[in-house]
Amino acid sequence: MSLPQDTPPIRYLDDMKVGLRFTGESRVVQEREIIAFARQFDPQPFHIDAGLASQTLFGGLIASGWHTAAMTMRLLLDAFPIGNGTIGLGGEAAWPNPVRANDTLHIEGEVTAVAPSRSYDDRGIVTVCTETKNQNGEVVQTLTANLLVFRRKSNSV
Repeated sequence: MSLPQDTPPIRYLDDMKVGLRFTGESRVVQEREIIAFARQFDPQPFHIDAGLASQTLFGGLIASGWHTAAMTMRLLLDAFPIGNGTIGLGGEAAWPNPVRANDTLHIEGEVTAVAPSRSYDDRGIVTVCTETKNQNGEVVQTLTANLLVFRRKSNSV
C-alpha cells in the first residue's frame, strides 16, 4: 500500500538529527467529544457540564488535559510517523492554557536529543519536544517525550 503524496516520510533512528522540526495538520475540537471523553475518563464538572463549567475558574467547558494529550498523540502520529511505531518511554507534559470547543489545534515539534543505544545497535532514544497550539497561537500543551526509535533495516544479507 502506498502512502498519499502529502504524507510525511516515515522516520527511523538513521533519519533523526537534533534540530529536526516538524508541523502537523490541524483539527477542530468538538464539544461532544470533550464531554464524551470526560464522561469516560475525567468526569469533572468543567469537562462534562457547560452550565456548571461556567461557574468555575475556567468560565466554561474545557477539554481534559488527558484529552488534549490524546489529540496531540494523533496529531503527532500524523505529522511525524516513526518506523515500527511511536513507542513512548516517558516524558513530561504541561497544559498552560485550556482547550475549548471549536478550538483548532495543531502541533509544532523538534527533535532535541538523539542517543543510539549502547546495548542494542538496532535502536536508540530520541527526545521530541512538541507544542500543541490553538488557532490563536496559544500553547495549550507542551510535551517532552523520550521515544524508542529503531534503525532502518538493512537490505543486505
